[in-house]
Amino acid sequence: MRHYFLIVIVFFFFLQANSQVYTNKDVGKKYKAEIDSIKTQEYPYVLPILGSKAADKGFNLPYPAGISTQYFGQESDLIINNLQVGFNGGEKYNLDDLIRFDKAVARAQAITFRPDIWLLPFLNIYGIFGRGSASTDVGFGVWIPDSTNTPQEIISTETKVEFNATTAGFGMTPTFGVAGFWIALDMNMTWTDVPQLDNPARTFVFGPRFGKTINFKKENSNIAFWVGGFRVELNSGTSGEVKMNEVLPVDEWNSRLQEGNAKVQESQLQVNAWWEGLSSIEQKNPVNIAKYNTATAALEKAGNLLYAAESAVETASRSSIQYSMDKKPADKWNFIVGSQFQLNKHFMLRAEAGFLASRNQVTVGIQYRFGI
Repeated sequence: MRHYFLIVIVFFFFLQANSQVYTNKDVGKKYKAEIDSIKTQEYPYVLPILGSKAADKGFNLPYPAGISTQYFGQESDLIINNLQVGFNGGEKYNLDDLIRFDKAVARAQAITFRPDIWLLPFLNIYGIFGRGSASTDVGFGVWIPDSTNTPQEIISTETKVEFNATTAGFGMTPTFGVAGFWIALDMNMTWTDVPQLDNPARTFVFGPRFGKTINFKKENSNIAFWVGGFRVELNSGTSGEVKMNEVLPVDEWNSRLQEGNAKVQESQLQVNAWWEGLSSIEQKNPVNIAKYNTATAALEKAGNLLYAAESAVETASRSSIQYSMDKKPADKWNFIVGSQFQLNKHFMLRAEAGFLASRNQVTVGIQYRFGI
């Protein structure tokens, strides 16, 4: 069964991109000659602002402009709540007390392109443009109360949805050095366009990294290692619309709705029988009253939803399902480790892995830098 309205639980918050380029000043006596050489050379580029002053103090500045491309893959658990569904623009029903998600796993892979410049010797700014594919594995069940007001699962199913999306955004990376090490505080904002959503999904990523660069004998050739964190925050509200006959064929709609109606009627009879079997004193007990009212309200909501769906099925080819929900990553933070090999000041290769918590990710990329 293809529940296309669940497509919204995957977002390309995975489509962030960064390349670990930084302004660096080597420390120690063995680098004294190199530092003195940098100080005596005239800085030839327009950017970064204050670049000539930084070079005068011995900072080995990277080329001020660059372009990079990266592959990014990830898997993450999501939490979904406040699910509301309606038909043909009619009333939406909150299904939190009827539908329970036992699995929501998002997987994605993307290629991103990033142009960047050093605006200041310690501040890199960049744009993000990406295209990728994603899938969602979702498991959920429909629950209604029985005669003792205990929820029972009447339908359980899993679905997998696949789709493509495009992303655009911008970011910045302040950097600074500490006792021969460096710290980079990467942050970016992206908007991802998914055809099935009313509005683009907005995501904010923050990635602090602490690293060390080891120079090789070859001039401007080195390797860097770092550790850090990766934090994702995305806009929680999502809404959209899908054609009813894209979710299920009409015959299957009718079969499932009949099955659901039978279950609801059976449960309502059980609840009524339980209530009528109570003594007058027991019916005045606040606990029993609450159980009866809660069960009746849940069954009434389920019945109204099924009735609305049945009315829409009659014109399924022209009917639509409207939905909205809140969602968030199961864990905002995970741990990252990475490395970058700099062949020279023009070319760099980078790899990074994220793990722990409920999100795993990998990034590999190449970057080319040049002067402006």
